[in-house]
Amino acid sequence: MEQNQHPTKEQVREYLKHRQQEHCPPPDIKEIRRQLGWDLIETDRKNRLR
Repeated sequence: MEQNQHPTKEQVREYLKHRQQEHCPPPDIKEIRRQLGWDLIETDRKNRLR
């Protein structure tokens, strides 16, 4: 039987603490689209229309 690997409570707390201390703004919309792969979807859509 396969078991899911969940982070420990301590790991989650450390991650959240680190994220709160960063104080950095969210990435630019172009970077968000790149990370989500939306630019690839749009490119594929344009290629299909040709």
